[in-house]
Amino acid sequence: MKKTSGKNKGFSLIELLIVVAIILIIAAIAIPNLLRARRSANEGSATASMRTLGSGELLYRSTNGHFTDLAGLSADSIIDNVLGSGVKSGYAFAATPGTSTDLEFVATGTPSVSTGATQSGARFYRVDETQVIRFAVGAAATSGSGAIGN
Repeated sequence: MKKTSGKNKGFSLIELLIVVAIILIIAAIAIPNLLRARRSANEGSATASMRTLGSGELLYRSTNGHFTDLAGLSADSIIDNVLGSGVKSGYAFAATPGTSTDLEFVATGTPSVSTGATQSGARFYRVDETQVIRFAVGAAATSGSGAIGN
């Protein structure tokens, strides 16, 4: 029979603390990048949704003679039910016909959380009958805001 030594095999408390510290350092580096990537993906999805709303409004007008809201676009199956609900990919969307419903409309995309570390997006979007998607950072986009792609 072998005689076992009095020392147990395993990791010491110091070794475990070092491993945990290394994991926390890696997480501290990775999490902000993950949040930034998610915000960027949400903004890309919002841009595509704004393009869909603008095209959908023009299609609805060519069929019905006037612009409508999100519910009208969704009821005619011009946009999907997710976008028609008004919330998609961390953004809240709205579309309203203007005072002259056969000539103008405005659709907006607003981040659900616009500040802080967990913000779903930093850009506010707007599209109207001109089909130019405009954005502003930190405040609602207007007809004078910068255009996407410029």
